[in-house]
Amino acid sequence: MREDSAIRVGLIGFGFVSKTFHVPLLEATDGYKITAVSSSRPGDVLGVLPDVEVVSDPIALATHPDIDLVVIASPNETHAPLAEPAMRAGRNVVVDKPFTITVDEARHLSGLAREKQVLLSVFQNRRWDSDFLTVQDAIRQDLTGRVVLFESRIDRYRPDVRDRWREVPGPGAGLLYDLGPHLIDQALLLFGIPGSVQATLAKQRRGARTDDFFQLVLRYGEMIATLGAGSLVSGGSPRFAVHGEQASVLKQKPDIQEDQLRAGVLPGSKDWGLDPDDAVLYEGSTGETRALKAAPGDQRGYYVALREALLGRVRNPVPPEQGATVMAIIEAGLRSEKDGCRVVPELTEEERAAWAR
Repeated sequence: MREDSAIRVGLIGFGFVSKTFHVPLLEATDGYKITAVSSSRPGDVLGVLPDVEVVSDPIALATHPDIDLVVIASPNETHAPLAEPAMRAGRNVVVDKPFTITVDEARHLSGLAREKQVLLSVFQNRRWDSDFLTVQDAIRQDLTGRVVLFESRIDRYRPDVRDRWREVPGPGAGLLYDLGPHLIDQALLLFGIPGSVQATLAKQRRGARTDDFFQLVLRYGEMIATLGAGSLVSGGSPRFAVHGEQASVLKQKPDIQEDQLRAGVLPGSKDWGLDPDDAVLYEGSTGETRALKAAPGDQRGYYVALREALLGRVRNPVPPEQGATVMAIIEAGLRSEKDGCRVVPELTEEERAAWAR
């Protein structure tokens, strides 16, 4: 890929995720040009991107001869069936989370990417969220001492069950597949691969047809990480809580970039990603507290790193082996919920090596 030419992007799917995240992030990152979109609603596409080619058939877009990078932001069960023909046609591919429906699909795609010598990456944009970066900095600086309990939640109050594919029973539906990949990926970045996984899933809203609550307990010896999300939490809960031998760090409010994008704020504009909610450090021995300045967030970081990887300068920011690990944790959670016990995630050597520090 030439350094002096823009990376030609073909986008599959033009729903909420594409319009809210991929399109504005790509357009605000140097080195990319969206040239084609696959959608059944060409009017919607051309209203936002008037100069692109609209392709009705997603397979035709995946194998388009004038595309360098295919970004797949279609329903979860289509991820693997669309990524495979794209890679067989020699295209580099970004797949939105969740990477696939099963870990077997993820491993098949990983092997195909190696065979075809193309770049395959998973869109884990929340690695560049202010809340996560703030907590990650605190842990790296050892502000709490040895961590014994880590809590990460995305709770919302959304009492109405909607008629959309994420809330209709089927492969990849439900809250664990929707928000779980973000929370799992962040925990793996911080602590590596857990020894075991225990999960609770529930349908708590009246009329819910898929899980709208989950909690995962990841065991790292005596250190415990709990990850969860609920749909009937009107009072809110801390986005992160980190408890250690010497102190605790709480980050109350979440990153603001999604709200900014929903409101039409362009990435890179004034106050983009600037989080007004500082974390708080609670000293165990003295009882004193102090504010920890929230790190700025910028989800363009994913596409910046991806561009550099496509140009051969850095490693893939989210390699498929890491995506497969996340799917293995989800599958372990599903087995745990079914059998009522802890489950040891089954991983390959390549997947374990992908998280080596």
